[in-house]
Amino acid sequence: MIELKDFSYTYSTAENPVLKKVNLEVRQGELLLVTGHSAAGKTTLALAMAGILHHEIGGRIEGEIVFKSRNIKDFDGMKELSRHVGMVFDDAESQLIFTSVEEEIRSGLENRGYSKKELMRRLEEVMEFCEISHLRNRAPHALSGGQKQKVALAATLALDTEILILDEATAELDTKAVRRIFSVLKRLKEAGKTIIIIDHNIEDFLEIGDRVVLLEKGKIKAIKNPADFAASSLASEPGIPEPARQALHIPHNKGKEQSIISVRNLTQRYGEVLALDSIDLEIYPGELIAVLGENGSGKTTLVKHFNGLLRPYSGNVTVKGMETSKAPVNELVKNTGLVFQNPDNMLFEDTVEAEITFGLNNINVEGPQAEKAISDSLKLVNLSEKLRVFPRHLSRGERQRLAVACVIAMRPELIVLDEPTTGLDAEESDSMMQLIRKLQQEGHTIVMVTHNMQIVKDHAERIIRMEAGKIVEDSGNRGYSGGEHMSREQIGGACA
Repeated sequence: MIELKDFSYTYSTAENPVLKKVNLEVRQGELLLVTGHSAAGKTTLALAMAGILHHEIGGRIEGEIVFKSRNIKDFDGMKELSRHVGMVFDDAESQLIFTSVEEEIRSGLENRGYSKKELMRRLEEVMEFCEISHLRNRAPHALSGGQKQKVALAATLALDTEILILDEATAELDTKAVRRIFSVLKRLKEAGKTIIIIDHNIEDFLEIGDRVVLLEKGKIKAIKNPADFAASSLASEPGIPEPARQALHIPHNKGKEQSIISVRNLTQRYGEVLALDSIDLEIYPGELIAVLGENGSGKTTLVKHFNGLLRPYSGNVTVKGMETSKAPVNELVKNTGLVFQNPDNMLFEDTVEAEITFGLNNINVEGPQAEKAISDSLKLVNLSEKLRVFPRHLSRGERQRLAVACVIAMRPELIVLDEPTTGLDAEESDSMMQLIRKLQQEGHTIVMVTHNMQIVKDHAERIIRMEAGKIVEDSGNRGYSGGEHMSREQIGGACA
């Protein structure tokens, strides 16, 4: 159905090709899994198969792509191709442009010319599939990262295209949501759809996959059946370094020790939606905390109060003695650095160096001191060779690491990371966590919002679980859960 013949691609601003002589045939009705390390070329391959490289992005193209027996360049742009191919991008937010969830889904259906009855049937069906019916009147920009991914997926599924391409489309979803998407994809495959899943973590979909393509540095390293891939990946998976295997240390209540953050009766609303409901929380110096919960439970809303990005609807938040509702944001960021769930929300400069320099300028760090901070932070996240690169030309994993470097360079006492391993493969995730532990050992307080339960088990010292805008469990506070701490087994099921 799609065939790449000696296909190579180089972005217009790059010197070296991202894809190199790729030969691959995607068969009609199969579910193809594509995986590989960050910067392997996975997203570029997805854009190529969707026709976006030829008709939207440009660049230097060699070889050809044949789709439905026609050269993909001969189609009448994306308007014609989009009737056959639907794609969910790794940055779901970039696909959401309307004022409500319902409008996002309706717009594509209206462009297809469906009757009102058929349009409403598809709309209701897809919202139920993706469990977003309760969000239909919400503004997409006000949703959590996971909810945005669900909406982008729903809008694409509603169009019922022959081919569905998912680029890291479940990276920000909780375990329950991923299981639901698995069921939807299984049903679509049984209906004869061709599905291409691009992801670092394909384990959740091996059961329904037909083949696994392993990319490495722009080339196809191997094509395996899912059973063989599962066996080989399990055998070769890098282990967690021994220091990370230590038993969980659950801090006791800190008594008279001064907290770095104090949250009192915090309530937040988005219009009529109650996002946080009377939160009380103390965070103490040197802690490494994981915040868990399903998509939309209030995790990101909570941590955005720590550096003043959100101001309380009611209640108050105090950071290092400063009340966030009154303190200037440029003062708060000296104490609290926030790495966003979507790194693209942080990146807007023309080079990697300029991204980090921007934050340093805001806290009046300049000259040799700034140069050292930039060099040290890029070395820590393994991006030293990317100093002059345009950030948007980095892979998703590299952009995630750059966002972390921007915060690290400013050396805030509290570092908040919203899904810090999204877009990272297993090896990179482990490196990221070793970096986070190193920062903790140097005296930083770390708060992580995460769905990655392995990270929670191996690294978190305190676990906070949220549900419907409330803290329902806190392993560092005996006031919750009948006074019981969460065991490793309980932690493992906390987001199931």
